[in-house]
Amino acid sequence: MDATDVFEPLQATDPAEVAGYRLAARLGAGGMGRVYLSHTEGGRAVAIKVVRPELADDPDFRGRFGREIRAARRVRGAYTAELIDADAEATPPWLATLYVPGPSLTQAVARQGPLPVSALLWLMAGMAEALQAIHAEGIVHRDLKPANVLLASDGPRVIDFGIALAADATSYTTTGHPIGTPAYMAPEQASGEGATAASDVFALAQTAAFAALGKPLYGDGPGVYVLYRIIHSEPDLTLLPEPLRPLFARCLAADPADRPSPADIVEWCRQRLGADEAPAVWQEIGGPEAAVPAPVPEPTPVRPDPWAGPPPRPLDPAERGARRRRAALFTTVGLAAALLILGLAWRALGPMGGGEHRAGASTTPSAGSAGSAGSAGARKTTPEPTGSPATGKAAGTPTAPSPSPSPREPRPEPYAQVTLDAKHSVNLADPRKQPDGRTGDIRFSCKSTGCELKSDTSVFMPMYDTPGTTLDECRLFLPHSKIHSLPLAGAANGSEFCVMNDSGDIALFVIATKSTAIPELAFLLGDMTVWRGAA
Repeated sequence: MDATDVFEPLQATDPAEVAGYRLAARLGAGGMGRVYLSHTEGGRAVAIKVVRPELADDPDFRGRFGREIRAARRVRGAYTAELIDADAEATPPWLATLYVPGPSLTQAVARQGPLPVSALLWLMAGMAEALQAIHAEGIVHRDLKPANVLLASDGPRVIDFGIALAADATSYTTTGHPIGTPAYMAPEQASGEGATAASDVFALAQTAAFAALGKPLYGDGPGVYVLYRIIHSEPDLTLLPEPLRPLFARCLAADPADRPSPADIVEWCRQRLGADEAPAVWQEIGGPEAAVPAPVPEPTPVRPDPWAGPPPRPLDPAERGARRRRAALFTTVGLAAALLILGLAWRALGPMGGGEHRAGASTTPSAGSAGSAGSAGARKTTPEPTGSPATGKAAGTPTAPSPSPSPREPRPEPYAQVTLDAKHSVNLADPRKQPDGRTGDIRFSCKSTGCELKSDTSVFMPMYDTPGTTLDECRLFLPHSKIHSLPLAGAANGSEFCVMNDSGDIALFVIATKSTAIPELAFLLGDMTVWRGAA
């Protein structure tokens, strides 16, 4: 199996880490959010799922999500992907499960076609055993489908158990679909009566039927029509392999009470599995394992000048303050030492003409002593020029080149409570004057698929490190940025991003309030600091 079929490279808008887990690649995306590959500190591969912002903004979702992950932590089964870490209160919420090296059932069927009977028996027995472990903890999966079944070399793994319940109320407002996936729902679930453990058995049969046919048992098409067929029609079992039809008939019974338990399914399949044939066939289904990317080391930002040395490490506010105090102390001590050395040198010059110098400095030269005046005046600490009125310089004194002014750092210009929404954009030239939402250096766009910042004239760079981004840190990354569209899925209150326009102005935006749950009313409120011509 080609690694490019499994691992996608991270994009510029992806976070570099989630809760200390360094991200190595993308694994995919689903209704709940995006999934990444990462590793534990000991190097064990894990899958990190980051929840979509539309769900994360719903307090009810967070409560349900927290309850579900607390229950899911207790699930231990040979055919499940163990939940090892999660945080329902994080922004955005996330969870981590052990990574399963193998394709999803959807990918395997798309690549190799329908599975043979021996592999189907192995698949159904494994899914049923996973449901046993899940149901034992009082969890109903609610969204068992081919995409949630991964094919490891030693059997299937069921993932995302119980998570669909956390999204139930929010799912209608964000996607327009009922809970779960229409083609794999039970009749009672499709009609809105709710899902039970028996509903998962119905979904198990539909998932196995997809593996046997290469397509959903109740057909394709718009979800509403598929749901209607599930509720009002009987499945055509003649399409399925004849040896498996009795089990499918029981699992797909319209009445939940007539369906077998997961333990019954395991026993039925084990009685018909060959001792050696099924494992061998199963390993051919998943194919060779793709090489898992290595853990990601701590990043080292790339500087434009390779001889400039390593880039500075971002400092937290306390450390920055300490460094400033140390620098001020060193400067004061150095200045005092310099003045002391200068004073000692001045005293040492006294026997060699210091007295003459002091006498000359206290005497105003007469017009008839031009020679001596010129000699003494050259050593005055506060000379009074008597030269040409046009130049204001002493006559005959060579003109010294005027020193060039030292470059000065641009001064920060703070702007508080800057608002971005569909009707108001921001120009770095004057953030207080907010033009129409379709113009400006920074525009805000929010749709049902997500919210983002856009610009035709500026580039963005999200700063995922500790708060307190500096101008130097913005300067370090912005010249290499090509980001003109910045999704806000991973942003939260306190998140920071740098922006630079075509004029070389640099700004730091710190989010104070992010509200994206209702796209029509979505907005972003934050504080902005602008440095003019800082690029």
